[in-house]
Amino acid sequence: MAERKTSNELRVAIAGLGSIGSKIATALDQGIEGLTLSGVAVRDPARHQAFLKSLRRPPQITSIDQLGDVADIVVECAPSSQLRAIVEPAVKRGKSAVVVSVGGLLDNFDLVDLARANGGRIIVPTGALIGLDAVNAAAIGTIHSVRMVTRKPIDGLKGAPFIVQNDIDIDQLREPLKLFEGTAREAAKGFPANLNVAVALSLAGVGPDRTQVQIWADPTVTRNVHRIEVEADSARFSMSIENIPSENPKTGIITALSVIALLRKQRATLCVGT
Repeated sequence: MAERKTSNELRVAIAGLGSIGSKIATALDQGIEGLTLSGVAVRDPARHQAFLKSLRRPPQITSIDQLGDVADIVVECAPSSQLRAIVEPAVKRGKSAVVVSVGGLLDNFDLVDLARANGGRIIVPTGALIGLDAVNAAAIGTIHSVRMVTRKPIDGLKGAPFIVQNDIDIDQLREPLKLFEGTAREAAKGFPANLNVAVALSLAGVGPDRTQVQIWADPTVTRNVHRIEVEADSARFSMSIENIPSENPKTGIITALSVIALLRKQRATLCVGT
């Protein structure tokens, strides 16, 4: 049964309580202006009972297709294979969906049309990048090229489909190895747990087929390193960021913080940045 809305607070529900979802849930429970944690959906509720009981206001536990019934904003923090099952019911109800596994959005882009038809929204957080506001602004004019070079520690790349399919041994690397060069769309298919950043960049700028990406396995780095170079009619700029991995080596700590920052903007009195 759907929870009744009794205040003007925006209700937020989270799909997945891994390294990202649990941090977002904690931040909401501790207090974000105008927002409340109303629901969660997890594969194994028993595994998360201790965490949920530690919250001051434990949320309702529900199935992923019912999250839109108990929330105004549904935050997807699950494997990309679950993206459609989480986002589609929410936007059909006219709700907002914050998509962390943005790489999976490329194969489900009809969800954008579905959201438009039903008054819903799909929101992509900046995630592990910086400067998407600058890319968005440049895209109002003309962007000539966008290029991103990603360097990751070995543990952050293990199990990626591109590496498995091409039988590449990265365990014994002693120096950086360029694994991939191509478009953001191709990168998202080959590295679905690693290249959400490239897809977010492409959607902010010139699209997934014109955004060029290099991916390096680098045993000399301990952080996830991204460098972006943009050529536009309004500006030429480059940006780099070194993200500290979370307990999940494929995900930087800053990814969860980016979603929390986005949620803070939803009802903030003072909002900084485009």
